[in-house]
Amino acid sequence: MVRFEDLKIFLAAADQGSFSAAARELDLTPAAASAALKRLEQALEARLFVRSTRSLRLTGDGERYLEYARSAISTLEAGKNAVARSKTEISGALSVSIPSDLGRHVLLPWLDEFQQRHPRVSFQVRISDRLADLYRQPVDLAVRYGKPSDSGLVALPLSEHNRRVVCASPAYFARHGMPQAPADLRRHNCLSFVLGETLHDRWSFLRPDGSTLTVPVKGDRVGDDGELVRRWALAGHGVAYKSRYDVLSDLRAGRLVEALADYTSEPSPLYLLCVHRMLLSPAVRRLREFLQERFRQFEAG
Repeated sequence: MVRFEDLKIFLAAADQGSFSAAARELDLTPAAASAALKRLEQALEARLFVRSTRSLRLTGDGERYLEYARSAISTLEAGKNAVARSKTEISGALSVSIPSDLGRHVLLPWLDEFQQRHPRVSFQVRISDRLADLYRQPVDLAVRYGKPSDSGLVALPLSEHNRRVVCASPAYFARHGMPQAPADLRRHNCLSFVLGETLHDRWSFLRPDGSTLTVPVKGDRVGDDGELVRRWALAGHGVAYKSRYDVLSDLRAGRLVEALADYTSEPSPLYLLCVHRMLLSPAVRRLREFLQERFRQFEAG
């Protein structure tokens, strides 16, 4: 194994024509410089210098190796500088997994805006309601509702006050009436969401005493895509139980109407996930700050 420091000593000795001068340049003892050259020659199984008490010159193998040593040092220094810059510059390629409905209608325009502000950042975006396997898949970050069960993931809050809402189109409520209590959902056509093997057909609410009321629901439509469930609700096919952020624009525009607003529904906080804090580059930190601010503005209207 060739050591980086040994290569630097080899180049300094070749340039200076002296072990002692090379040692002084690199703030080493002559003995340490000599030992480094011996290690390098042993690793290469070649003699690099012809030495005498008064002179030092490269051998033929030394001349041949010099070009490659300079190239290696230059490449390694460039890599070191690139890593150093990445710790301070807002730049780099980020692979981000985002949920279906929120991703398409809210996050994608925000990511476009972020890139306009920071053109040296590039994105690879994956849209899916499934949580990407951040350990196995080539994904740096994931935006997801709910704190992950995997305690090994770094979960950075983007918005902790988001909740789910019961909603449907004005036309649906005009035909079927608006539920006045969670138990009334049993007589409505409820649009359920399935994620993997888990069917989310039990909708939860908090009672005033802090306990949880869970209502089993049924309907004639089940979807594995959050945007699909939202589209069904907009088309008047039933009642949806969605993250408020997914439908906030629809609620404000009157395309959907919230029901059971007097009941505290299930929390749905939003997080930015990654596998290790060492991945929190300046670009990631700035992205998190940007998204936090955008969610505050989105919430305020």
